[in-house]
Amino acid sequence: MKYNAIIFDLGGVLIDIDYQKTIDAFVQLGMVDFNSIYNQASQQKLFSDYETGQISTQYFINQLIPFLKPGTSPNKVVEAWNAMILSVPKEKIALLENLKSNYPLYLLSNTNDLHVPEVRKEWAKVTEKPMESYFKTIYFSHELHQRKPDAIIFENVCERENLDPKATLFIDDSLQHIEGAASIGLQTYHLKKSTDLIQFFS
Repeated sequence: MKYNAIIFDLGGVLIDIDYQKTIDAFVQLGMVDFNSIYNQASQQKLFSDYETGQISTQYFINQLIPFLKPGTSPNKVVEAWNAMILSVPKEKIALLENLKSNYPLYLLSNTNDLHVPEVRKEWAKVTEKPMESYFKTIYFSHELHQRKPDAIIFENVCERENLDPKATLFIDDSLQHIEGAASIGLQTYHLKKSTDLIQFFS
C-alpha cells in the first residue's frame, strides 16, 4: 500500500472512547433506552444536528433534560455526554511524532463543542504539544457542518488540501465511515481494535 498523506479519525483511533459509559450515565440520569437513540453505528437527528453544528450546546442540553429525572442539572448532562471520552495512549502520540516527519497528517472527526475541550484536556495529559502541532489541518464535523460517512466531507477535505484520494490513506474505527471514504476513492484501513494501529505501521 503506497500513500502520500494520512487522514486520521480521532475517537477510537487516537483517543480511547467507550460509548457504553455515556449510555450508562444517561440511564443513571433516568433516560430510558438511550442506546436505541445513540450508539456508534447510528444516532437520531438531535445528535447528528449537534455534530454538524446545526444546533447550540444549550439547545442540545435543553432537548435532553425532559427525558431525565426531574431536577437534573445541565452540568450532569454534560458529565454524562463526556463520559465516553477516555485517555490518549502515549504510544499513539509517539506514532504521530514519527509519522509526521514522513507524511502530512490530517485529522477528521465527527465531534461537537462539548467533546473537543474534553479531548484536548486528555491530550494535554500525555504531551505538552497541542493537537495542532501533529496535524497539518484538523477538521471537526461541527465546524464543517458536514459529517462522516457522507461522501461530501471526504471530498471537501481532499479538495481543501489538494489531496489525491487514491494516494491518501484514511483510518477510522467505524465501518460506515470507511465505506464513505472508499466511495470517493480513498485508501482505507478499518481499525477494529485501538491497539492494532501501532502494529499497522510497524
